[in-house]
Amino acid sequence: MDNIFILWSYIIFGICLIFPIFHIFNSLTSLRKKPYYQKSEIKLSEKPLTILVPCYNEESIIKTTILGVGGLNYKNYQYILINDGSSDHTFDIMEEMLDLEIHKIKPNNGDLVFSTVKGIYRSKKDPRIVVIDKFNGGKADSLNAGITYADNDLVITLDADSILDEKALQVINRAFEDPNLIAAGGTVNVLQGRRLRNGTLKPTLKVKSIVKLQIAEYFRGFFIYKASLATVDALSIISGAFGIFKKDILIKVGGYRKTVGEDIDITLKVQQYKSKKTGLKVAYIPEAICYTEVPETWKGLYNQRIRWQKAFMDCTVLYLKELLYTIFKSPLSFFFLIEAIFVGVFCAFLTVIGLLTFLFFLGNSKVVLIYAVITLVINLVYNMAGFVISYYYQNRFSYKEFLKIVFVLFFDIFFFRFFLLVCTISGTVQYFINKEGWNKVARTGRQYHIEQEGKFF
Repeated sequence: MDNIFILWSYIIFGICLIFPIFHIFNSLTSLRKKPYYQKSEIKLSEKPLTILVPCYNEESIIKTTILGVGGLNYKNYQYILINDGSSDHTFDIMEEMLDLEIHKIKPNNGDLVFSTVKGIYRSKKDPRIVVIDKFNGGKADSLNAGITYADNDLVITLDADSILDEKALQVINRAFEDPNLIAAGGTVNVLQGRRLRNGTLKPTLKVKSIVKLQIAEYFRGFFIYKASLATVDALSIISGAFGIFKKDILIKVGGYRKTVGEDIDITLKVQQYKSKKTGLKVAYIPEAICYTEVPETWKGLYNQRIRWQKAFMDCTVLYLKELLYTIFKSPLSFFFLIEAIFVGVFCAFLTVIGLLTFLFFLGNSKVVLIYAVITLVINLVYNMAGFVISYYYQNRFSYKEFLKIVFVLFFDIFFFRFFLLVCTISGTVQYFINKEGWNKVARTGRQYHIEQEGKFF
């Protein structure tokens, strides 16, 4: 019996190792191929874009959000802030900073459902900026309202604490020269890990340890994991912090569903639509970058990850039947079920059960030690690859910060991964006990527009 248990543990352990090794090599290999949107340097005319920013009780960050608009190196855009029934001073700050006036605008379609709009306003300072003031309905509800009033065919969705890099819209403009591209995700970097030096935004690790760990996590999450999945057409999540969609596709799939996992849900909807057509594409654009605020307390981070895990489980339950039907036909279904569900969730429980079994029942500490060493090496290489690839995308830290990078690499392996394991298990269990309670994660309240030498970008 013991031998059978150990054999199965070897098989499962091997499966768990295959995916990170695959993603490391796949993401590194993809760097050798220059993306099509960078092959030509011919100046293109600017496509009209609409940027949607849902806002709920964002008084601590909304000034930075609005000031960030001034750093966009692009002219042909509409910027819609959707005030989702905020109970704080979010709308008052918008009104003060933007000098709002009533804006008479008709919805461009009537297919999407959302809470009643109280008023629509336009900035006297910059007519490209529009504010939709509506009753509270949630993020998905707000995005549906924004889509309805969007003037342009290309829609960008951002969180209120997400600030676009000055080159992001130019990159998107080039990428969507491909008429078959219907949706894409950009790269999300940590806002706290940036400092303005001599007019240029530079990465830094002079931040709290909890932020350092998230900087490394975002590097490997986007530059390795998302980049690798995109190359095999298996991208299942376009981050809610930064996504780009063709408006007509969003309308055809019924817009956003009211769920905390609206980013996973809309991505799977778009992927379903794409699978029924020929030649359409969903992509990851690593050169299109935004900066987002991350939690600076362990309680805040825990709450965020519980929310993310509940969202993931909610979409898993909803789409499970179709994913199972196409598991060997669709790369997305295969990676979602085998890697994200089996390795990411099921094996999280098996890891805890297996360790306890080995240590307290089988007494085979050598097997545990072998597993631990192999896991440590793979995770260390995975982390290092994240920093190496981030360097390729201009995330270049000073030599003085080398020791901090080493600290991050090892602290991640010996502590942060276990913290994330607890979040995965706890979030999964909580989903089946209580699907509600997905509260908005609190902002840090930091004044980035003041910290960044009195201006942002």
